[in-house]
Amino acid sequence: MADNNYKLDTKLIHAGIEPDPTTGAIMTPIYQTSTYVQAAPGDHKGYEYARTQNPTRTVLQNSLAAIENGKFGLCFGSGMAATDAVIKLLAPGDEVIVSNDLYGGTYRIMTKIFANYGVKFHFIAMQDAQNITQYINSNTKMIWIETPTNPLLNVIDIAACAEISKKHNLMLVCDNTFASPYLQTPLDLGADIVLHSATKYLGGHSDVVHGALIVKDAALDERLRFIQNSCGAVPGPHDCWLVLRGIKTLHVRMQRHCENGEKIAHYLRNHPKVGKVLWVGFEDHPNHDVAKKQMRGYGGMISFTLKDDNMDAALSVLSKTKLFALAESLGGVESLIGHPASMTHGSIPREERIKNGLVDSLIRLSVGIEDIDDLITDLKEAIG
Repeated sequence: MADNNYKLDTKLIHAGIEPDPTTGAIMTPIYQTSTYVQAAPGDHKGYEYARTQNPTRTVLQNSLAAIENGKFGLCFGSGMAATDAVIKLLAPGDEVIVSNDLYGGTYRIMTKIFANYGVKFHFIAMQDAQNITQYINSNTKMIWIETPTNPLLNVIDIAACAEISKKHNLMLVCDNTFASPYLQTPLDLGADIVLHSATKYLGGHSDVVHGALIVKDAALDERLRFIQNSCGAVPGPHDCWLVLRGIKTLHVRMQRHCENGEKIAHYLRNHPKVGKVLWVGFEDHPNHDVAKKQMRGYGGMISFTLKDDNMDAALSVLSKTKLFALAESLGGVESLIGHPASMTHGSIPREERIKNGLVDSLIRLSVGIEDIDDLITDLKEAIG
């Protein structure tokens, strides 16, 4: 199909997917094989060994490329494996400018793994993209952003970052996990690489761990594909199939995530025991105008503090919810509640977290697609 001729809701179901040529199966088969028979050495119909290629993975990679308005998709065994592959584009002595509010696992791999190999990372505030320019020098090779950020929901202007990156011949990487392609397509705004933990909204059902990269440039795709094959952090075909299945309902799930997120954000803001509520859709949210420009909705991720701003009060709420399950991760159909300081961002030193605004009492919600009245009642009973 000519994927670019269709709107996103249609592409999510059909893009990159064809009926199985052997059976006509409408759902992509799970090609559970490690190798492929060759008619003669080198005559392998495009597939030779499953670390390098797998037909189920190929379909998913094509689907991801289409829904992010890219040309090439690459799949990995996790979001961190995708992150690892991108950083392996760099060499000792290279420098990266990174948003200072980001997933703790990304911070950890940068500071505890790649810093040991001579790559230097500058973690800075990027709500004003022009802040980036003072950190650029002859060794700078990459700008790395999340938007909205995890867990403080800061919004970064992708187009402004892209303008800076192109001016200085830098690569712009955008982690689009929180928004998903339904709400935001960074390649359209000038990003060079889009990264996903497909474990989250793309999979959508908390039943798969997966990562993905999407690019437009063929030379960049070739470099990343070499890393993908050489380092081998690839997903199995069943994991690819699960993400393919999840993508088919991304639009209807994200619609409900956004609807429920908006109602819960306003409920929390009006609650007498709740302090600060961080949600991108508030008109007074920092950089809301940027979000309004580059996003098609505001999602179901919310963070908040209590007016009784201490750890014990936060832990009390975390222990009392019933529908909001206390768990790592986000983006599934079920609602989750978490404590970033001790869970997703525990690898970031406390002084760094506090400096960037991630206080010990912050609570993060991944609002699911349950009935909104039940979710509000659950929070009401937990907060008191």
